[in-house]
Amino acid sequence: MGIYLNPGNEGFKNIINGIYRDKTGLISVVNSTINTPDKLTCISRPRRFGKSYAAKMLCAYYDKSCSDSKELFSKQEYAISKDDTFEEFLGKYNVIYLDITGFISSEAEIKELVKDIKNKIVTELLDAFSYLTEEMSLIEMLVNVAESDSKFFFIIDEWDALFREHKEEEELLTEYMNFLRELFKNGNVTDKIVAGAYMTGILPIKKYGHQSAISDFREYTMIQPSIFAEYVGFTKSDIDWFTEKYVVNKTKLKQWYDGYSFPKVGDVYNPNSVVQAIRTGVYDTYWSKTETFNALLKYINMDQNNLQADLIQMIGGNEMPVDTSTFQNDMTSIRTRDDVLSLLIHLGYLAYSTTKQTVRIPNEEIRREFLSTIRVGTHDATNRIIMNSDQLIVDTINCDEKAVAKAIQDVHDAGTFGVSPLFYNDEQALRSVVKFAYISCANNYIKTEELPSGHGYADIVYIPKDGSGLPVLLIELKMDGSEEGAIDQIERGNYPKVFENVNNEIILCGINYDSKSKQHACKIKKIKR
Repeated sequence: MGIYLNPGNEGFKNIINGIYRDKTGLISVVNSTINTPDKLTCISRPRRFGKSYAAKMLCAYYDKSCSDSKELFSKQEYAISKDDTFEEFLGKYNVIYLDITGFISSEAEIKELVKDIKNKIVTELLDAFSYLTEEMSLIEMLVNVAESDSKFFFIIDEWDALFREHKEEEELLTEYMNFLRELFKNGNVTDKIVAGAYMTGILPIKKYGHQSAISDFREYTMIQPSIFAEYVGFTKSDIDWFTEKYVVNKTKLKQWYDGYSFPKVGDVYNPNSVVQAIRTGVYDTYWSKTETFNALLKYINMDQNNLQADLIQMIGGNEMPVDTSTFQNDMTSIRTRDDVLSLLIHLGYLAYSTTKQTVRIPNEEIRREFLSTIRVGTHDATNRIIMNSDQLIVDTINCDEKAVAKAIQDVHDAGTFGVSPLFYNDEQALRSVVKFAYISCANNYIKTEELPSGHGYADIVYIPKDGSGLPVLLIELKMDGSEEGAIDQIERGNYPKVFENVNNEIILCGINYDSKSKQHACKIKKIKR
């Protein structure tokens, strides 16, 4: 048992000793690729989405040096134990496990990294197999072992770290890709030595240049996870399992960490954040403690093609269209607004809908990251919109009718980011301005439109999230009517009835726009409980 060659199963044992939900079904997916044209797998995920956990699990399963792995994986609740391929591939291969970030952090001279990787593998091969000689090259050693002992299963964690952290080291990157090409795109030896490979990274394989060396890999990303979709994070069934085993608030888990979604799988939660919330009992953002804040700030501040306008809309809970086809899968070729949004999808900051080709902020954890980023960013106009919206909510709760009317008027007159129409032609235009003005409600409220209640439908309702103690905001809109008429409609229609079992106060807010004077007016009434 070595460090890089057949490193054993201690890593996976440590994982299952903590808060662990079975994801061994992933092994059966990888098993289906062994010794086939699909045997080279590349998984790209954001940080803290379980990439290293999966790598350690696969290492424990395939490593032939582990005498107790059958017992380790035979638990009844583990999906792999019931799979037809369970024993066929269990402990059958020599595993070479490389954590590229570990090499980078311990490397005194970065230019020597590839040589050091090769030397460490060679040293362990020589120790393990007496028939190898120092005169042999690495490839010759691998071929000899594969012929006389067994093929290799390669696991390379954070394979793209060099491209992210040392993109200026052109010679090093070339040497690194030649190393991977020698292993995985070598017509003379690849099929002889490689039973399978599992690489993880943050960004997908670059569409041109160096990374064509690994173009034979089957790639699974945050945009197209395909057969690995249910292993991106925790699914609804995983959350149900946690709810039965631990004391958790399922509603808060969904609010804070859900929001990613894939065809045939449905909702997917951020796995690290869910585990941290279960462990601590605190529902908060764990993202900022693991992701690079400055990377997000840099791209937001670029404001490509009115990116700021889209960001504000998404903070308010809206989806925006995106074209991911132009993204070159790196952090240096960012040219357009779509490139920025595509990058943020791969970093986990945005959720992507394949059916609608839109992006949105997935959950409360990420939305707060965006808010905190904007507040310290360089775009004063964007920050001012958020601050004005914060104040509008306070003024509404305090029943300050003049302040509310002025705030709506200011948003309308500003035509902010082209979102607010300068000329209303129907109530829908008024509605878009009001929703934009209340965009900060996404902090503590769930927005609902045309809510059936009493004898009608409430135009816009902001329902406070659990535990906030805030009042319900029930907003009715009028065009060329009166603000008093809006309140009267709420009361005649008994719109508050739907909240009769809610202890929170209810704020009735009527907003009218006079098309002749082009002025907004507001009437507010509070229902106490």
